Amino acid sequence: MKEYKVALLKGDGIGPEIVDETVKVLNKAAEKCGFMIKYTQELIGGAAIDQTGSPLPQQTIDTCKSSDAVFLGAVGGYKWDTLPGDQRPEAGLLAIRSTLGLFANLRPAIIFSPLKAASPLKDSVIGDCLDIMVVRELTGGIYFGTRGRGMEDGAEYAYDTEKYSVTEIERIAKIGFEMAMKRSKKLCSVDKANVLESSRLWRETVINVAKNYPEVELRHLYVDNCSMQLVCNPSQFDVILTSNIFGDILSDEASIISGSIGMLPSASLSEQGFGLYEPIHGSAPDIAGRNQANPLASILSGAMMLRHSLSEPAAADMIETAVNRALLVARTADIAGDGLPSVGCREMGDVVCAEIDAM
Repeated sequence: MKEYKVALLKGDGIGPEIVDETVKVLNKAAEKCGFMIKYTQELIGGAAIDQTGSPLPQQTIDTCKSSDAVFLGAVGGYKWDTLPGDQRPEAGLLAIRSTLGLFANLRPAIIFSPLKAASPLKDSVIGDCLDIMVVRELTGGIYFGTRGRGMEDGAEYAYDTEKYSVTEIERIAKIGFEMAMKRSKKLCSVDKANVLESSRLWRETVINVAKNYPEVELRHLYVDNCSMQLVCNPSQFDVILTSNIFGDILSDEASIISGSIGMLPSASLSEQGFGLYEPIHGSAPDIAGRNQANPLASILSGAMMLRHSLSEPAAADMIETAVNRALLVARTADIAGDGLPSVGCREMGDVVCAEIDAM
């Protein structure tokens, strides 16, 4: 029986709860499809700080590099908010992305049919369906640029630098165009080229890469216009290609349009196809340990791992179908409605497993 090695980074807050449910579902799908997953649990974020003093211990890095894929819960929490920026839990997340070369972030925003009423947008705005893929550059830009503080004319100032090279833009643009080729051959590149020099280089480079993909319809939008268009007419988008900071913001906006941030998975990939998978929501420390978290974004991230890193598309399809069916049976509190029972995190995982069993 084929066996895959997965590094399991549960992290902080609700991370351990949602990861446990994901493992339960992954194991059920693996059993059905005839393979096994061996998990090695390591520390990251606040949990790692508490035990080792570092948000990303070397042992975690070593385990990730020797695995077929990495699965992450969430990092951060009030407990560590007063630490210096480079010592906070989020520093561990940025560091693991950089260390593993995870430059391409895929964030699908999909409205599952049973959750259409949960979207804040009217049916007339959403249309028949919503299926948007945000392709976000993940290891460059302002999050990794030079930063600091100083004094000038008696006043303190701070700065963060947005910087992109042609090479960085080219490789994420290729991911975007390849993704568009597999979908509806439409790509919208988002920048702020009317103001930012880095965005002007971004646009020039994307136009050059587009010459290799003549079948893909390319258009450009400024980020402020794109954020407006996502609300006014989201169905016009298929693949959105953008920078680190813009992708962070736009994918969160798309998540709310799709009904709940608790439903959106993500994949972060290297040039070699190695991947880290995580839900896009945070650690939600206010509900941690209360069995209230929605595990579905995490479970769907597990499906993305099966598809992109473990080459088990049948198991990925099985999980996605099971989630869609589970939404007709029960819901967690954040997506409650339609007269269905409201259940906890563990119970939601059980419902998804039951749907897989029924296949």
